[in-house]
Amino acid sequence: MDRRGFLKTSGCGAVWLASSRLLPAAESQKVQILAQADERIEKHRKGDAALKLIGPDGRTLARGIPVKITQERHKFLFGCNIFKLNRCKTPEDNTAYAEQFAALLNFATLPFYWWNYERRLGEPDDARTEEIIRWCKARNVTTKGHPLAWNYVDPRWLPKDPETAMQLQFKRIGRCVRKFKGDIDIWDVVNEATHYDREEIQKRAPVLTEAIRKMGVGPYVREAFKVARQANPNATLLINDYRTDAAYADKVISELVGESGRPLYDVVGIQSHMHGGYWGSLRAWQACERFAKFDKPLHFTETTVVSGPKSDRGWATTAEGERSQAKHVAEFYRLLFSHPAVEAITWWDFTDQNAWQRAPAGLVREDMTPKPAYDKLKELIRNRWWTQTEAAIQAEGEARFRGFLGDYEVAAQVDGRKLTGTFRLDRTAMEKIDVHMEV
Repeated sequence: MDRRGFLKTSGCGAVWLASSRLLPAAESQKVQILAQADERIEKHRKGDAALKLIGPDGRTLARGIPVKITQERHKFLFGCNIFKLNRCKTPEDNTAYAEQFAALLNFATLPFYWWNYERRLGEPDDARTEEIIRWCKARNVTTKGHPLAWNYVDPRWLPKDPETAMQLQFKRIGRCVRKFKGDIDIWDVVNEATHYDREEIQKRAPVLTEAIRKMGVGPYVREAFKVARQANPNATLLINDYRTDAAYADKVISELVGESGRPLYDVVGIQSHMHGGYWGSLRAWQACERFAKFDKPLHFTETTVVSGPKSDRGWATTAEGERSQAKHVAEFYRLLFSHPAVEAITWWDFTDQNAWQRAPAGLVREDMTPKPAYDKLKELIRNRWWTQTEAAIQAEGEARFRGFLGDYEVAAQVDGRKLTGTFRLDRTAMEKIDVHMEV
């Protein structure tokens, strides 16, 4: 155990046999990690509060009055990319997609892929972004932009000169962050920089790949973060990659610092696509521990567990695959929600309809009906990890309770009138919270 009270696994490694069975020592670690998950959730995701309820007349409510306390939103970010909003096959699909997204999640990742976002130089598709922002604001869904810099595909109009291309890349970063300041304040700044020169990447993005090579990966990444920070000093900036190995942590994350020696990033973004098979709880925990040492929050930015096997006939969801997906999703989310460094989990994609790699990756099927994984997550996020309780006002107008961190409404009946107030339960203000009640 470490000083925070949970199991340390760093340096042990998950050792796999050819038969894919864990060795006994690793199996024991896995059992321990999962056995302690609920205890960690209770410790790190909940808090105690004394609400001082103040009526419209400025006086505290009288002792003995019962109050109802209802959670409205999690502090933790449970999200998904929202690429298909209003872009599904039918109007009915669009409606179902939107309703089911809002019923489960409070965090949405918006697309900023340069080659698609700005198909013609100087004509970015801001209208689409603004459409999604309006929808998210109306439903209290936090927004994130993804990604600002990624050499996956060169925009068709991109000049062939690498230096000019890089200048345009940095200009785009500053422009996007400035343009949507206040509407999008969380950004994946650089995506998958460590393997920027893979063979398939060089074919699709020869100019940007050469521009990164000439500048150097370190200077490129650092400059991208500096430009984004200048455009919005209060933004939350992520470095995002699929690598979770020790070499990436030691050689890339540790070097992403400015002249002052302070990190340029605010959050470490960890991709967890599991198209080839479920990671397992031990591997997930080890990834959390490896990156938690940088003393920055962790976001699992792209999480996928498929619900069917790939075959010669294609890739489709199956009943057995859906049961397996639900089981693994529940375990994965429970584990990550229990780790104190993790602050967000983003699923990828919400529906099987045109999902990445045409995989059965969705929480809902192609026809928008929920899979068991959706139902399981809803039971966890909106029920098991959700607070609805009642309390009675004690001395000095205080009502005490314990609940999951997040936004709340409190209601009471006083002299035939219903009074309500709102508050946030957070680590920074848990002991006493003043709540002004209104009719």
